[in-house]
Amino acid sequence: MKRIARYLTLSSLLAASAAYAQKPASEADFYQLRTLPIPENAILEVGGMTVLPDGRLAVSTRRGEIWMVENPYQKNGTAPYFKRFASGLHEALGLTYKDGSFYSSNRGELTKITDEDGDGRADRYEPVIQLPVTGNYHEYSYGPVFDKDGNMLVTLNVAWVGYGASLAKWRGWLIKVSPDGKVEPIAAGLRSPAGLMINSAGDIFYAENQGDWVASGKVTLLKKGTFAGHGQSLKWTKEPDSPLKLTIDQLPDTGEAVATAGTRIPNYQFPACWFPHVLMGISTSDILEDTEGHFGPHFKGQYFVGDQGHSKVMRMYLEKVNGEYQGACFPFREGWASGLLRLQWGLDGSMLGGMTSRGWSSTGKAPYALQRLIWSGKTPFEMQEIHSKADGFEVVFTKPVDKETAANPANYKVSSFTYKYHHNYGSPIINAEESKIKGIKVADDGRSVRIVLDGTFREHYIYEIKPEGVRSAENDGVLHPVGYYTLNAVAKSDVVTAFTPFKATETAHHHMDMPATDTKATAKTPGKASAKRVTEMPASWSAPDQVITVGTKPGLKFDVAEVQVRAGSKVKLVFNNNDDMTHNCVVVAPGAADEVGTKAINLGLKGPDLQYVPNSPKVLFHTNLLQPESSETIYFTAPAQPGEYTMLCTYPGHHTLMQSKLKVVK
Repeated sequence: MKRIARYLTLSSLLAASAAYAQKPASEADFYQLRTLPIPENAILEVGGMTVLPDGRLAVSTRRGEIWMVENPYQKNGTAPYFKRFASGLHEALGLTYKDGSFYSSNRGELTKITDEDGDGRADRYEPVIQLPVTGNYHEYSYGPVFDKDGNMLVTLNVAWVGYGASLAKWRGWLIKVSPDGKVEPIAAGLRSPAGLMINSAGDIFYAENQGDWVASGKVTLLKKGTFAGHGQSLKWTKEPDSPLKLTIDQLPDTGEAVATAGTRIPNYQFPACWFPHVLMGISTSDILEDTEGHFGPHFKGQYFVGDQGHSKVMRMYLEKVNGEYQGACFPFREGWASGLLRLQWGLDGSMLGGMTSRGWSSTGKAPYALQRLIWSGKTPFEMQEIHSKADGFEVVFTKPVDKETAANPANYKVSSFTYKYHHNYGSPIINAEESKIKGIKVADDGRSVRIVLDGTFREHYIYEIKPEGVRSAENDGVLHPVGYYTLNAVAKSDVVTAFTPFKATETAHHHMDMPATDTKATAKTPGKASAKRVTEMPASWSAPDQVITVGTKPGLKFDVAEVQVRAGSKVKLVFNNNDDMTHNCVVVAPGAADEVGTKAINLGLKGPDLQYVPNSPKVLFHTNLLQPESSETIYFTAPAQPGEYTMLCTYPGHHTLMQSKLKVVK
């Protein structure tokens, strides 16, 4: 028996070892997260963050404080030390350090903060300029970022009154503030510009969030006199010092494709890189350029972009084609503890992330957090870069590919899509179309692959590129087999003449389960789901037994915590979306909220057409997605089985917080 037991144990170990060896790589194998312990008296809802020359980390908070963090790198396993440096600021959503003083954009002021007596606490607060506000909660201010001449760049949110509005001067603009306090307006069309940076080439980029006039998250180059898309900012173009004279009446607010609408708007600046909503993240935040190769030489010169709602960092590669910035974004590292708002490089090469979820929600459950992301020294098999070519795309990999899988056209899928341009909140994916692959050419060194496409390229569209079947020479799959390339201009040279052609007999992914053209919200969703959304009272009813009304309130919440209905009763449910975001109301079986919410996220490109309602037997009833300030009524017969059912919003990123009980009683 002992021999048998030893044999079984050895067999189990060998089996476990084999299983481990075959385990797919994960993000954590290459990039480890380390959490900084925060003392209880520090409510560190991070708004701004900067690293001092001596390595200390300074953090400003939404509660108006600045904290100094010594030893943020946790050397030799020791804990960091926190000390409050300043207080009394107003929602400090930006922080930088220059010549012995801190500078912070508060809600209504750009402030210089100095410790004059050297005791480690601020004792001088100087207003550099007053920032325009009316008191609206959405009038956030970000920055400053110093340029090479010592000027300060600040971005200003629009207000929120049903749809964004520039209620105070220069709201929705990038402004430049000289050292002596002179304000110069630079660029318009900003909605919620949480991320702002100047890259190593001296160009200014900002990160934008989905909302009214903004179809999806994006990173855009800002030059003097450019317009980034939000119409309300144009209220101030009549001012004598405005660098552009565009008016809101000149905007094609028709819902046509932004790819074509932008060509008809004077001074419109197309995004350098779209971050497709839900497919990549839901609320782009900070932008960080890696000029040193902190995460390995393959990503040197690239950018890392935070996402507050999805608690993740994404990667961005940019190139210039015909003088225009464009490029691709890729997933990088998810699983941060809270809503990732600020990114900084530590002196040790780690990435410092400052987080808050207060009022904005995030997949990370902590209300706030500080973490470091550390490279393990190992290089994952990834798409390193995507380049535009005259006949398609070139994908550069971080490691040599297995040439057999890489040369098979069936192992790739390329599709393109765009969004609507209108004043409404966000946009569904429209004009989705799969590209026909003519063939593949693998470079001799195995490091790059040319994807040759058949047909006309669509400028200002987003191209989804998936090398899902490609393996490395070491037989690893691509860690993140998807990238989204924003094609503003097609390269004019370098055509491949010899390649492995695609054959119709090959097994390939050449069917897309999505509309080929613009699909508006409809009264039905595919399959059985159509019976789950009834918007007219059934003819067999003389009247509903119960009428329930559900609304929304800020913070991703329904305005009722619980609604009670009788089992088998005839119910009329009125859903009022009076929030500033898109929402639906979905009734699911007991205990199914997380499962249904996760399935909604995983719908991918199909999500908008399906109203982010997955085809699941656990989905009982639902409304469509509703824009802000709109309403929908549905009718259903309450379940016969008493219990606690759940009403939730399945718009990606919302379901973890936006839930209420539907209690069915006898």
